[in-house]
Amino acid sequence: MENVDLVVIGAGPAGYPAAIRAAQHGARVVIIEREQLGGTCLNWGCIPTKTLISAADRYASAMESADYGIQHGKPTVDYGKMIARKNSVVDGLRKGIKGLLKGNKIEHLTGTARFRDRTHIVVQKADGVEEIVSAKRVLIATGTTPARPRFLPDHARVVDSRGFLDIDSLPKSLIVLGGGIIGCEFACMAARLGVKVTIVELLDDILTTLDTDVRRTVRDAMTKNLGIRILTGQALQDIEADDKKVSGRCGDESVNAELLLSAVGRIPVTEGLALEKAGLSLDERGYIPVDAWGLTRTASIAAAGDVNGGPQLAHAATSQALRIVDNWFGKERARLETLVPACIFTTPEVGAVGMGELAAGEQERNVISGRFPFMALGKAMALGDTTGFVKWIADADTGQLLGAQSVGPHATELIAEATVAIRAELTVTEIAHTIHAHPTLSESWMEAAEAANGHCIHLPPARGK
Repeated sequence: MENVDLVVIGAGPAGYPAAIRAAQHGARVVIIEREQLGGTCLNWGCIPTKTLISAADRYASAMESADYGIQHGKPTVDYGKMIARKNSVVDGLRKGIKGLLKGNKIEHLTGTARFRDRTHIVVQKADGVEEIVSAKRVLIATGTTPARPRFLPDHARVVDSRGFLDIDSLPKSLIVLGGGIIGCEFACMAARLGVKVTIVELLDDILTTLDTDVRRTVRDAMTKNLGIRILTGQALQDIEADDKKVSGRCGDESVNAELLLSAVGRIPVTEGLALEKAGLSLDERGYIPVDAWGLTRTASIAAAGDVNGGPQLAHAATSQALRIVDNWFGKERARLETLVPACIFTTPEVGAVGMGELAAGEQERNVISGRFPFMALGKAMALGDTTGFVKWIADADTGQLLGAQSVGPHATELIAEATVAIRAELTVTEIAHTIHAHPTLSESWMEAAEAANGHCIHLPPARGK
């Protein structure tokens, strides 16, 4: 296949949008994927986990329905049916991507790609046959894969996040190794479905990238409302697995469960690409280094998504890929976006974007913050979910919004307004003066902005005033 305009290696949330955008610009595109269209996000990450979390939400709502005056029999969990629904959702979206590629006349090759040189890609197919594609430009979008610590036993009762999504029955008890986003999301989902969960985190707290007040709210809810046992500041040692359980020791405490889920991070997928033949090398962390436009040291080759060491978020990967392709084939010349919202689907949910108070303190920035709790919001009370709050962080001199965090009901949806406001360089006063519909959860942003200015209507005056 000679002299195509673009070869995309990887068909995840960076790869397939890049291929489509390039085709929209009139480019001839080949996309190479060794597994499933949609990559980790669609097949073993964002979509399947959120589908199961949605099922857990339904179950929890049914269990609590008597509080709302709705009486029915006690609900039960059919996890096999939940998995079947998850697979159906994934399959439907995967077929959708296939249709989009076909509709945009993008050539799809299934196989493992490697560089022969800067402009030639060798694709090895499952039957061993190799095909060579000559390309003017190449986008590497191979993503990451779960890291597996060497000290974990090689046993069926020890799984990573991908392996957990393949089981068709829930264990009665679960050890989650790692208190980051992935570990906490799985822990909350399992606990809501009745699993006895223990999280073991080497660091002093879970979700350490979040501000202290946000993570405290999540941790308290996980322990008090879901019964999750959280052990921090100690390594899990002496791990053994047999046909009945997995056991270990965390400091002075013994830990055992039917299954252990390893959620200690992810590593970039670069093995086998033969990057050196394209004049590329990895950085000290194993990622492909890129500049502010997503380009590697070889100008005709770019890298987008998790593999370049940026935020490991599907929406960040898509944004990067689209900017790269627009720069190559369109009229734009734009840097990659740096303001990236993060969503955490724990119970309660978390949304965060921009600078937090923790980062502001580390940078010695002069900031003000404004918080508004959901317990003072009418819509949250009507929903029956008043856990958490929203918070603005702003420049103390100008009032310009620098960051925001939300924790509580629909926090992952609420963070979108904050992202737009920060990107538009709005001030707390402008948000405070923007009429927000009532009764809605989004009113909390207006109230928090008023709080930053010391004028919040629905909170008592600060002490001393």
